[in-house]
Amino acid sequence: MTFIHDDFLLQSEAARRLYHSYAAPQPILDFHCHLSPKLIAENRPFRDLTEICLEGDHYKWRAMRANGIPERFCTGDAEPYEKFLAWARTVPHTLRNPLYHWTHLELVRYFDIHELLNETTAPAIWRKANERLQSKELTPQGILKKFRVTAACTTEDPVTTLEFHARIEREGDSVRVCPAFRPDGALRTTDAQAFNHWTDQLSACTSIKIDTLSDFLKALRTRHQTFHEHGCRLSDHGLNQCFAEPCSDHVAESVFAAVRSGESVAPGESAKLNSYLMLFFGRLDAEKGWTMQLHLGARRNLNSRMLASLGPDTGYDAMGDWSQAAHLSAYLDHMDKENTLPKMILFNVNPVDNYLFATIAGCFQSGKTAGNVQFGSGWWFLDQKEGMEMQLNALSNCGLLSRFVGMVTDSRSFLSYPRHEYFRRVLCNLLGDEMEKGLLPNDEALVGAMVEGICFHNATEYLALPAAVNRVPATR
Repeated sequence: MTFIHDDFLLQSEAARRLYHSYAAPQPILDFHCHLSPKLIAENRPFRDLTEICLEGDHYKWRAMRANGIPERFCTGDAEPYEKFLAWARTVPHTLRNPLYHWTHLELVRYFDIHELLNETTAPAIWRKANERLQSKELTPQGILKKFRVTAACTTEDPVTTLEFHARIEREGDSVRVCPAFRPDGALRTTDAQAFNHWTDQLSACTSIKIDTLSDFLKALRTRHQTFHEHGCRLSDHGLNQCFAEPCSDHVAESVFAAVRSGESVAPGESAKLNSYLMLFFGRLDAEKGWTMQLHLGARRNLNSRMLASLGPDTGYDAMGDWSQAAHLSAYLDHMDKENTLPKMILFNVNPVDNYLFATIAGCFQSGKTAGNVQFGSGWWFLDQKEGMEMQLNALSNCGLLSRFVGMVTDSRSFLSYPRHEYFRRVLCNLLGDEMEKGLLPNDEALVGAMVEGICFHNATEYLALPAAVNRVPATR
């Protein structure tokens, strides 16, 4: 039997029935990813296996560095084949790391390659995979169709052009790709230079001169509306912890004026303005019926030397240990009192806080939308078997697993879609084991319907993405 087989990770007969009959047939709604809309619009074949497998994949770069591989084979100027060989030498050392599972799922699902990747098998795998990459099935759009992705929501800065989303939509026969609104640049208020650079970009793409806080909010609202017209129904915020400091209009205007003029402001003053802005974003999302995603707790760019050399998002981030409860609950409570709390998905990166997030989510259910505030899937360092199980257990014990909106790829890699399969196998194995132990009813239809909901239907109903994105000009 090959390593990746039909019943991979499924350790009971009930688990196998749940997966094959209920989970596997479901399409994918990828409501949070970092795929390139430019690559999707252009739809060109990938040059080689290194481009699709290694470029931008900081999970793999971290493993290669830990294996003593020089940086030139990760992000540097080594030839593509040399980089792939360096990765192949690393793979046998990733045993018990989720990369070992993911890598071999990728080889099987994309290239029908069942050999274990190592330095010996690498040359033949390189040749076969590169041949397969020339087929239309493995172009960016071909991959989305192959894995039955009903929609991919790509995370976009408000100042980023949406021309490629418009181009994808105009072509008509392509898959649905919607932007997700991520205005983290608006919160860089501790760094006046970075904030003003971003604000100047916002001004340029909205044709609004931004001198005052009112101008700034008007420009943000304008971009929010433009994203909505392009099919956006989700926002996303990557924060250490929620901003929830009381802040009046007057204080916000004063702090904004100081930062806009280039002054450095104290962290406490910055936090007040950011709190004011986060409430504003919540109100915008609630008005439009969007879902807000909060990704909380990552400690980014720990290695200052490598940040200076390579920039962010290159594999030098870790879990953070900020206190989450007081800030998150205060933020949600403020919007709830205003009746402006949007649908929300809370993503946690530190497992210490799993039960904290699950129980806070339970305090802000609306009684109107099922699962109005969601405890999101295992994220980043937790999107592996153990992390998924911990998240599923915390959610099950403190909330309604049956209303869970399920997995996301959260990836820049077009090879990431087997992560949905991986999650579904983990889910079915967990539930199937409990069915056989008598902890859940031995009622396949009952449990199977829950599986179908978690894998696809819950997210589809909850997010209410437009059936067809309005065809709009390729504007900024």
